[in-house]
Amino acid sequence: MGKVVLQGVGRLGSAILEGWLKTGAVAPADLIILSPSEKPAAEQARAMGAQVNPPLEALAEARAFVIGVKPAKWVEASRSILSHLNRNAVIVSVMAGVRGETISEGFVGRSVVRIMPTTGVAQARGVATIWAADDAARQVGQDLFGPIAETVHLDEEDVLHAATAVSGCGPAYFFDFTRALARAGVEAGLEPEAAERLARATLRSAAAGVEGPDSLDALIDRVASPGGVTQAGLIAMNENGALNRVVQSAVDAAVAKSTELSG
Repeated sequence: MGKVVLQGVGRLGSAILEGWLKTGAVAPADLIILSPSEKPAAEQARAMGAQVNPPLEALAEARAFVIGVKPAKWVEASRSILSHLNRNAVIVSVMAGVRGETISEGFVGRSVVRIMPTTGVAQARGVATIWAADDAARQVGQDLFGPIAETVHLDEEDVLHAATAVSGCGPAYFFDFTRALARAGVEAGLEPEAAERLARATLRSAAAGVEGPDSLDALIDRVASPGGVTQAGLIAMNENGALNRVVQSAVDAAVAKSTELSG
């Protein structure tokens, strides 16, 4: 099948690598990792048989080249790579905001698949949005991320901005809400440790609920009885549409930033 190259082992790159090692989605012997500094995930992969920073001639065997560096650095990082990469390698970008056409130009016409994964891929419980201009590249993306994420395929590249704002950024929104919930518990009289444990456990419990087929409205109704304690909290939280406006503002701001990066 050929090698898979991962360039960049920061937070997201490490999460992807951990997911591959956990699931065997990419065999360690088929992995080539490029990183300017030592990273725990890369060292774990090395111990399992992956190549870390081998001579660049090894890239000629690659079937996929995953760009995991920051968007501002990908052009510089690709310069030394290009002449060693075979013509049929699919470029897999997990960078927010950088358009497929721009990446394809940088890698001289090679096929590109853009993927927006969450860091939950480390536990093989991520979400990954996939867009590609051709089916072969799309399939490469599915093969690499299907085992470590729930994949959602998009027909239009431009909606990746919205997907990034909802899914790519979404975990931080939930973590921020969980932190706010813990702080509110402290204000209501709980000890800080108890409040944080309760908030974290509640997030896990709520996440388990969405695994089933019920709609989000049904899940809310299951917890919030008419005239009950939960309903009182929900009414206060979204008084005059406050919660909806805050979430919409967050998504709009993330879309605007993603769009700015793509320019």
